[in-house]
Amino acid sequence: MSSGGSSRRLAAEFAEGMRIALGALAGHRLRSLLTTLGIVIGVMTVIAIVAIIQGLDRSFEAQIGNLGAHTLYLNRWQWFASQDEWWEMRNRRPIGTRELEAVQRDAAHAVAVAPMAMTRAAVGYGDREATSVTVIGTNDRFLETGGADVAAGRFLGTPDVDLARPSVVLGAAVLDQLFPRWEAGQALGRRVLVGGRPFQVVGILTRRGQMLGMNMDARVIVPFTTFARALGAKRSLTIAVAASPGGVPALEDELVAILRRVRQVPPGKRDDFALNRQDQMLRVYNQLTGALYGVAIGVGLLTLVVGGIGIMNIMLVSVTERTREIGVRRALGARRRTILLQFLVESSLVAALGGAAGTVLGLGAAQLVALTTPLAAAVTPGAVGLGLGFSAAVGLLFGSWPAWRAARLDPVEALRYE
Repeated sequence: MSSGGSSRRLAAEFAEGMRIALGALAGHRLRSLLTTLGIVIGVMTVIAIVAIIQGLDRSFEAQIGNLGAHTLYLNRWQWFASQDEWWEMRNRRPIGTRELEAVQRDAAHAVAVAPMAMTRAAVGYGDREATSVTVIGTNDRFLETGGADVAAGRFLGTPDVDLARPSVVLGAAVLDQLFPRWEAGQALGRRVLVGGRPFQVVGILTRRGQMLGMNMDARVIVPFTTFARALGAKRSLTIAVAASPGGVPALEDELVAILRRVRQVPPGKRDDFALNRQDQMLRVYNQLTGALYGVAIGVGLLTLVVGGIGIMNIMLVSVTERTREIGVRRALGARRRTILLQFLVESSLVAALGGAAGTVLGLGAAQLVALTTPLAAAVTPGAVGLGLGFSAAVGLLFGSWPAWRAARLDPVEALRYE
């Protein structure tokens, strides 16, 4: 027989197998439902957890993107330090204007340099007050380091910094508290009290939401020089230094050399400062979610195996119940391959239906979690395809032994079976 004829015969056998399988499932609805329950639970668990993790991935990447993809943060403290390292770092000398001036002067690979001095203070307007607001003292290059963007008005300019003007840019949450139901532009020019001192509103920041549990909108930006005079000049600085795309490694080496020289760190001694970047957060985050992925996959696989054993058991029962039918089909000329394909199609169909139901329920559970909790949820088509494909593969794997037994039945003995 030609390859074309063989392909047509195989397609016809497959279609006939699908028809018989659907008839068998429809004839035993309750048994089919109970058989697929293990597959449904396994796929639902995996899809729900994967959807939540993927949603968290996207949310986290978007949040740390606000730090600036090509920005280094020169600090006294190392992000994600151990307790022993923290005790060592707390004794380091603060980073101040001397380091800032050296970086601004000597860092040839720096695109923008912005100091950041921070404190918490109350911000008031009339009888309204926003408490525990983060006050950031910086300069006019802050936006270039990935700090924020302006929704209304303007950001701090060079004259604001050079002349230590009492200018302030409000975060969206502070605007909501001090000027409820006002348009952003209406607050421009108003005088607010920051830490008890009057400042004039010159701009409003765009809304940014939460990042690592912190409200990025509950903050105000003032000139670095004004911050030093009004709110304290002895605080250790964080210096944000932006590089050109691809220039972060060269900038990092340059900053280490500048800081070691300015802070007079002897050769052979460890750095008494830290250079932080967003990929450190990504690395820690990936380690945490990697473990969660492993648990999700382990639970899902275990449940799918249990579901697969259930499918094998029911398919063996089905072969026994339909022994005489198999004998009749074999006597009428059906090949072993046809019988094998029929039962493989049936077991795969049972598993695939369970996978489809589990996928729908898993996506629904993930969306419910997203609606009722701060956790995000998202799922890629690839994850859905993987769930469906893997459940069908489980059906093939665990249905192969019953299908092989059905195909190997002796036609004469099968016809005698009662």
